[in-house]
Amino acid sequence: MRFSLIVPMYNESTIIRDTVRTLSAYLQARVGEYELIFVDDGSTDESADLVRQMAVPHCRVISYTPNHGKGYAVKTGMLEAAGDVVMFLDADLAYGTGVIEQVLAALEQHPERDLLIGSRVLHPEGYAGYTFIRKIASKIFIRILNLVGGFRLSDSQCGCKAFRLAVCRDLFSRVETEGFAFDFEILLWAQKLGYSIYELPVKIINHRESKVHVVRDTFRMLRAVAEMKKRMQ
Repeated sequence: MRFSLIVPMYNESTIIRDTVRTLSAYLQARVGEYELIFVDDGSTDESADLVRQMAVPHCRVISYTPNHGKGYAVKTGMLEAAGDVVMFLDADLAYGTGVIEQVLAALEQHPERDLLIGSRVLHPEGYAGYTFIRKIASKIFIRILNLVGGFRLSDSQCGCKAFRLAVCRDLFSRVETEGFAFDFEILLWAQKLGYSIYELPVKIINHRESKVHVVRDTFRMLRAVAEMKKRMQ
């Protein structure tokens, strides 16, 4: 099974070399045929150059300017991928590398599953290391979005998602959201088109400060979801 891993990045020069080394070593040791695609979303630092200079096997960089947003970066990489399974992870590897084999095993053992999303809620230690306030805020944020979106998913915003290639191309070719709300649009399309969605329990391993402002971004997200649903009618 050929595997494609997409990593969006924006001004990640402080961590990106470690990310490249970690992913390259893991994929070479634990995954057969693979490609690793970093998508530089108009960074103003040297993120893209740092990845290119490392010249690791089966790795390439897609870069463009100006910055568009995480959704645009992920879409760009996902539509360039050629693996039987296509997955994206954030550059900080918040869920570690072991989640890759979990994803591949789940999709290989269950050919009826079209896409897989990580869920912190379903893992008994999914929120380990979160402050109490951040944990509650995250759960409220997800609950509100699910109510608006009409989902019964436990963690629609987890930054760990994988797709079979044909499903990936179908869904991402439809997505218009360029910002952080993009994965919600992906799930709306998946639900509308009748794709099967499987949730995999995952745990945050590498913590860094969240870029999400709960109050401000909840209202932004609700507006974005309303626009998505109107556009998809």
